[in-house]
Amino acid sequence: MGKILAIDYGEKRIGLAVTDDMKMIAFGLTTVATTEIFEYLTDYISKEKVETIVVGEPKQMDNTASESEEHIAPFLITLAEKFPAIPIKRHDERFTSKMAFQTMLDSGLKKKQRKNKALIDEISATIILQSYLSIA
Repeated sequence: MGKILAIDYGEKRIGLAVTDDMKMIAFGLTTVATTEIFEYLTDYISKEKVETIVVGEPKQMDNTASESEEHIAPFLITLAEKFPAIPIKRHDERFTSKMAFQTMLDSGLKKKQRKNKALIDEISATIILQSYLSIA
């Protein structure tokens, strides 16, 4: 049995989350510089069995693609080329950054900790993955 890996793509950083082996709970994994993501994923996937990759799909309120989709498209092509045996799914990521920030507030993180954009990206990936699990 493999895990599901979620990706919250950003031009500077990519937030990652992963499920437990039973694919019931999403956990924040880390945040990686976008320029280093394929090196990180190659290493991670060589050590852990990943059966699906879920990539956040940014959409506008009217359900059309967000402007950031133009940056994600080339990433998706490379991702599919590097890991052809792993299916790639897309999942709506609207409001995940706001939800991540609210999660930080609710958990009592100090103001300095809430400014940590890498943590927001990791929490966003976790929210994307947990949402995906709820409908999968």
